[in-house]
Amino acid sequence: MFRPPTTAAIPRAWPDGLKPVQRRILFSMDRMGLGYSGPTRTTAAKPVKSARVVGDVLGKYHPHGDQSAYDALVRMAQDFAQRYPLIDGQGNFGSRDGDGAAAMRYTEARLSRITSLLLDEIDEGTVDFMPNYDGSVQEPRQLPARLPFALLNGASGIAVGLATEIPSHNLREIADACIALIKTPALSQEDLMALVPGPDYPGGGQIISAASDIADAYRTGRGSLKVRARWKIEELARGQWQLVVNELPPGVSTQKVLEEIEEITNPKVKTGKKALSQDQTQLKASMLAVLDVVRDESSKDAPVRLVFEPKTGKTPQQELITTLLAHTSLESSAPINLTMVGLDGKPTQKSLRQMLEEWIAFRQATITRRTQHRLGKVLERIHILEGRQIVLLNIDEVIAIIRQAEDPKAALIARFNLSDRQAEDILEIRLRQLARLEAIKIEQELKELRESQGKLEDILNNPSSLRRLMVKEIEADAKTFADARRTLIQAEKKAVAEVKVVDEPVTVIVSQKGWVRARTGHG
Repeated sequence: MFRPPTTAAIPRAWPDGLKPVQRRILFSMDRMGLGYSGPTRTTAAKPVKSARVVGDVLGKYHPHGDQSAYDALVRMAQDFAQRYPLIDGQGNFGSRDGDGAAAMRYTEARLSRITSLLLDEIDEGTVDFMPNYDGSVQEPRQLPARLPFALLNGASGIAVGLATEIPSHNLREIADACIALIKTPALSQEDLMALVPGPDYPGGGQIISAASDIADAYRTGRGSLKVRARWKIEELARGQWQLVVNELPPGVSTQKVLEEIEEITNPKVKTGKKALSQDQTQLKASMLAVLDVVRDESSKDAPVRLVFEPKTGKTPQQELITTLLAHTSLESSAPINLTMVGLDGKPTQKSLRQMLEEWIAFRQATITRRTQHRLGKVLERIHILEGRQIVLLNIDEVIAIIRQAEDPKAALIARFNLSDRQAEDILEIRLRQLARLEAIKIEQELKELRESQGKLEDILNNPSSLRRLMVKEIEADAKTFADARRTLIQAEKKAVAEVKVVDEPVTVIVSQKGWVRARTGHG
C-alpha cells in the first residue's frame, strides 16, 4: 500500500500549525530567553543575531542545512507572509516582491509577544516531550497552543499525493467561533459562518466570492475564492486623477503586476510566429487606450502603493479599473484546502467545524494536564507545610534531635511520623531559620493552598467548570491580541473587459468562385 511521507507532504500538524523546524526555532528561542518576561509578559528581551539562533537550533534540535532553518525563521518574521508574525525581526527580512532577507549575520531576532500563546504553558506538563536527534536534550512533540494557530496564520504545503492550502483568519473571529462551539456544540453552519465570514489575509484585499461559495469551501474543506485588490481614486489638479492600489490579493506582488502590464503593452512575438497575434494586438490597444503610466511608489511608510495614470483626465474610471482587473493579477483566485495532520496523526481533509472541534478537544486535554500539574505542585507544598506545622508544635525537641541524633532524618521520621520528603525539608532549613518559623504565616499559606486545591479539583471533576475556564482564557487572550479585520468581504461580479475592435487597415480578397479571405494591412 502506498503511504505518502506525511511529515513532508502535510508540513503542519494540528493544532499548533507549525512545521518541525518552526517548532524547534520557537522552542530554542524560548530556552535562550528571547521571549517576553514579567508578570504581564510585557517586557521584551533584547534581540540577538539570527546566526546565533540558527546555530542553537542546528546544534540541539535540527541537524540540517543552516539556510533552510534561516529561511523558516525569516518567514515567521514577515508581516506580509504571516497574519500574526511569531518572530520580531530587526533588519532586512525581505519584501513581498521576492527580495531576500539579509544574511543571518546581519539580522537580529526575538520572539514576538503573541508567541506566548504557544509557549507559556510548555513547562506545566501540557505536552509530551521526546529526545532530540542525539538524545542529549528533550524537545516538545507539539506546542500547547492556546488558540488554533493553523487557522490564524494559515498553512501551505505540497508533496506526493497530498497538499494543503489553509488561509489565515482573524483572531477575534476564530476566538468567538471557539467560544460559541464550546457553549453550543450543535451550533448551526449559518451561525458559524456569521462568526467566521471568511479568511483574513495579511495584506488585506477583498474577497468577492458569494457567501454561499465561502460556506461551501468551509463545509467541504476545499474550494476557491475570488479575491481582488483594493484601491482609491486620487483627484489631482485641472481635472486629472489617478488610481492608487494600496492592498493586493494574497500571493500577488507589485512586481508581478508591473511585469504583467509590461507584457501586455510591449508583447513579444510568440515562438514560431512572425508577428503578434490578433489577441495580443487587441489587448495592447485596449490597455493603452485607458492607461498612460504605471509607477510603483511603495515605501516603508506605504508597503503597497501602485499608481496608475489614465490616458486622459476624461478616461472613464470604471473602464480603467475593469481593464486592470480583467487582465492582471489585481483580481485572482485563492485556493482553500483544509488538509491537516489531525490529533490521530493522520492527514485528512477537514471542514472548518472539524478543525475547531479538534482544537477544542486538544485544549481540553491541555488544560486538564496543566491543572493536574498545578494540583500536584499545590499538594506537594501542602505536604511540606503540614510537616513544618508538626515541627513548630515540637520545635525544641526537633532542634535537639537534629543536633544529637546520629541519623536526624530517620529519627525525625520515627518520632513525628513525617514522610521522607517532609524530613528532608526540615533538615534543609538552617536551625536559626527553623526557630523563626511563624505559625500564622504557615497557616495562612495553607489556607490559600487548600482553596487553590479545591478550585483545581473542581476543574478536573466538573466538565462545566473546565468549559467555563476555557471560555474565560480564550476571551482574555482575544482581548489582548485581537485586531481589526483587514480583508473586506463583499460579493462582486468577476471583472470582464469588453474587447474593442481595433481601427486598423484590412484587405479583403474575394475570388471568382466566391471565396473570401481577409488580412491585416494593405499591399
